[in-house]
Formats: sequence, structure tokens, C-alpha cells
Amino acid sequence: MTLAQNVAFQAGSGVTPSTLLMAIAAIVIVLAFIWVIWVTLGTFRAWQNGQVVLFDVVWSALRASIVLMVLGFYLR
Repeated sequence: MTLAQNVAFQAGSGVTPSTLLMAIAAIVIVLAFIWVIWVTLGTFRAWQNGQVVLFDVVWSALRASIVLMVLGFYLR
């Protein structure tokens, strides 16, 4: 954005563009953490009920964590 666009954006919204981008990135990463917890706990409950084996619990948590790490890399 040019300086004039930055000034117009800040005057219209009350925040700087970088602050807004940081807030959006924080919301996305928090939602991703909640998703990883949901996936892990769901698979753990299935393991407790005997529906899946322990390998599936570990593999599911590992895949969700890898997605979280990739997302964190792109949002930094």
C-alpha cells in the first residue's frame, strides 16, 4: 500500500493495516489450535471405545500438528 492508502485505511478503520493483519493471523492460529485439540481428543475417545488402534491416535495427532506447523510458518 502507498502512504496515502495507509493513511486513508487508518483514518477509516482506526487501526493500522499491520495491526489488522496480526489480529487476523492470531484468530486463524487460535482456530487451528482448537481444531488440532478437537481432532486429537476425538481420536482419543474413539481409541478409548475400542474403535481405533493406538497407531491411529498417534498418526491423527501427528498429521494435525504438521498442518498446524505449516500454517504457523505461513502466518508468521
